[in-house]
Amino acid sequence: MAKKNTTAKEEPLEKQLWKAADKLRKNIDAAEYKHVVLGLIFLKYISDAFEELYAQLKAEETQGADPEDKDEYKAENVFFVPQDARWSYLQSKAKQPEIGKFVDDAMDAIEKENASLKGVLPKVFARQNLDPTSLGELIDLVGNIALGDAKARSADVLGHVFEYFLGEFALAEGKQGGQFYTPRSIVELLVKMLEPYNGRVFDPCCGSGGMFVQSEKLVIEHQGKVNDISIYGQESNQTTWRLAKMNLAIRGIDSSQVKWNNEGSFLNDTHKDLKADYIIANPPFNVSDWGGDLMRTDGRWQYGTPPTGNANFAWMQHFIYHLAPSGQAGVVLAKGALTSKTSGEGDIRKALVENGLIDCIVNLPAKLFLNTQIPAALWFMSRNRKNGKFRDRSNAILFIDARNLGHLINRRTRELSKEDIDKITSTYHNWRNPDGTYDDIAGFCVSAPISKVKELDYVLTPGRYVGLPDDEDDFDFKERFTALKAELEEQLKEEAKLNETIAANLLKIKF
Repeated sequence: MAKKNTTAKEEPLEKQLWKAADKLRKNIDAAEYKHVVLGLIFLKYISDAFEELYAQLKAEETQGADPEDKDEYKAENVFFVPQDARWSYLQSKAKQPEIGKFVDDAMDAIEKENASLKGVLPKVFARQNLDPTSLGELIDLVGNIALGDAKARSADVLGHVFEYFLGEFALAEGKQGGQFYTPRSIVELLVKMLEPYNGRVFDPCCGSGGMFVQSEKLVIEHQGKVNDISIYGQESNQTTWRLAKMNLAIRGIDSSQVKWNNEGSFLNDTHKDLKADYIIANPPFNVSDWGGDLMRTDGRWQYGTPPTGNANFAWMQHFIYHLAPSGQAGVVLAKGALTSKTSGEGDIRKALVENGLIDCIVNLPAKLFLNTQIPAALWFMSRNRKNGKFRDRSNAILFIDARNLGHLINRRTRELSKEDIDKITSTYHNWRNPDGTYDDIAGFCVSAPISKVKELDYVLTPGRYVGLPDDEDDFDFKERFTALKAELEEQLKEEAKLNETIAANLLKIKF
């Protein structure tokens, strides 16, 4: 009898956990269920950290340590967890029908003891659509995360699982998922291009905080200290902001400067005096109701007043306004911003080029984003392209056409591989760095002089420079419709004002 093949590679822990947790979801939407699962993972994390320090303080009681003194935990940057909120207590109650109430009460108790978590933790566990038996099984499942691992590794494992689950929930939610989550490969590409090893990192539309987590990872990979970077963020969706606060706390990242207000970054700029060393962001594409009509004379519009019907170039100038004198930015924008001339957008783009702010443009493949099929590009900008850290690039822009990179992970979603990210990143760094060995590659990358950009009327589509034809994804019906709608709305507003003036003048005329 033939032996069974036992050498098949076992699935990673996070995938096994996801499959098990998803089975327990039953009739709950992914959008709601994510707060249940992620809330439990976070609770397990802070309880593990607390229990570790608690045991240490208990062992030092004879030397004056007090394991029930909240200040002992505050001094070590560990959240204080009350008795009835500790994981061991909740797991002992996991099979009881009131387990949902026990968990909600635990979340309340933790918020009361830790000011920085006030209003952050989910209290959704006693809802009728969440079966107590399934919740108990989920608690047992989460309780097994990092079981048998050294305590020092526990936080890393839980943080990795939290991040993986964020991505899986975003995929499960589809279009809505993209509102709180930027796909990991895009975040990784942005961060590796900019290399934010130290300084102030800012994301004014930070979602669930992925840009900050990836920045922290990069610092650690290069033997740096997490405290070498300080993070600043803003988010207008309170539910998403809560996810960001938990995502950062589970990584031990200080999130005190990650702020929420429902007006958003344009109308209520929480960090108005901040000048950041790095800005890494994925703002929503082509937003038409961003409040532009209320800010026609805003001081951020240094390169031209953005149209009221599209926020793309408002975001761009918001980023530039917040850059330090030698600051750099890497941001995602709809590809239409590379060519659009609607309502003065072409003039703003021209001003950005002529003022030497645009460093590199990367054309991305289609289907990378969960919430939109609108094609996108990355813009890398620098306040000082003559600085000593890198070579003088003030007379050229690097264009990279990566539209043919990436691979499908399902029928509707593509992602960039590590090799794809390394190829794009090394091209940029070799072009930018003084000791780099850069060469143009036909069909992929070109260092174009500003005179060439001017010759092409400041259109920044990489294909035009690297020698690839503009493909059909350069035209997006929805994007073009949005632009035409915005243009029509502006024309109607102007017509209405003109009619008001005519009517007022007619009233003054005496017949």
